[in-house]
Amino acid sequence: MLGADIGIDLGTASVLVYVKGKGVVLKEPSVVAFDRDTNKIKAIGEEARLMIGRTPGNIIAVRPLRQGVISDYTVTEKMLKYFIQKAIGKRTFKKPLISVCVPSGVTEVEKKAVEDATYQAGAREVTIIEEPIAAAIGAGIDIFKPCGNMIVDIGGGTTDIAVISLGGTVVSTSVKIAGDDFDEAIVRYMRKKHNLLIGERTAEDIKINIGSAFRRAEPVSMEVRGRNLVSGLPRTVTVTSEETEEALREATAQIVEAIHSVLERTPPELAADIADRGIVLTGGGCLLHGLEELIEDKIGISTMTADDPLTAVAVGTGKFIEYASETRTAKRGLFDK
Repeated sequence: MLGADIGIDLGTASVLVYVKGKGVVLKEPSVVAFDRDTNKIKAIGEEARLMIGRTPGNIIAVRPLRQGVISDYTVTEKMLKYFIQKAIGKRTFKKPLISVCVPSGVTEVEKKAVEDATYQAGAREVTIIEEPIAAAIGAGIDIFKPCGNMIVDIGGGTTDIAVISLGGTVVSTSVKIAGDDFDEAIVRYMRKKHNLLIGERTAEDIKINIGSAFRRAEPVSMEVRGRNLVSGLPRTVTVTSEETEEALREATAQIVEAIHSVLERTPPELAADIADRGIVLTGGGCLLHGLEELIEDKIGISTMTADDPLTAVAVGTGKFIEYASETRTAKRGLFDK
């Protein structure tokens, strides 16, 4: 392999790697477990995720990315290096071209941190792309047409909302409410309503299995195990989807409010296009049951989820680098003439 073109979706919850010509080759949780005594990394990815909440005192499982930005530079660099090598193998003669996506609201300093970490992890050249643009490309939208497309990318740490036209962002916002906040809301609700202390992995299971943003026609329920805060003993309670809707109401309302604020700032011509074409949802957080219905109900615009919302950003990031290299070749051809 003579240096591959790689697209990386550097997410708060998981990292996805797209390799040109192969598609998404790697999807792992962005979790690193390391020994505090020796400062050595014990596990990265899925192996480390299984350790969350189950480690002895000297081993800690951390997420080096918080709300879409790097919170621990050194650990992020090591994690990136590991994922790049796992995706393309160690036997490469040339360093890869890498495009990485970042939330639309990040500062120049945060962007620079991502760029530096990617260079340190072994990139030949780094392109930074905004998440909504990557999500739109990955969802199959032709972003270079002169018409408005609204994309809502709900990840693990941030929700990026943008109106895209002619290959660029017209209006955008990034709110720090997403999948992780849904989990935290469930943890708080269980503590308040049932006096039950649960971990973030259990909260995620509840969200995936019975979580709802909009009332279901037929409620579903599941048994949840945790620690009773009164007796201090393990206890099992039954939780319904109606309860999760109540628990998540505040977080989902903030996302709807953010969509509303972006629409308010959208030029009228583009707003008309969006009313006609609808809103497209991407990211793992949009898989929450009833989110489409909630947005439609509150905003009044038809809402649909991308075909593969989990990989849309990674695919878009990879395709963006392909587009960039094609443009570069075309420009070179023009100058040669």
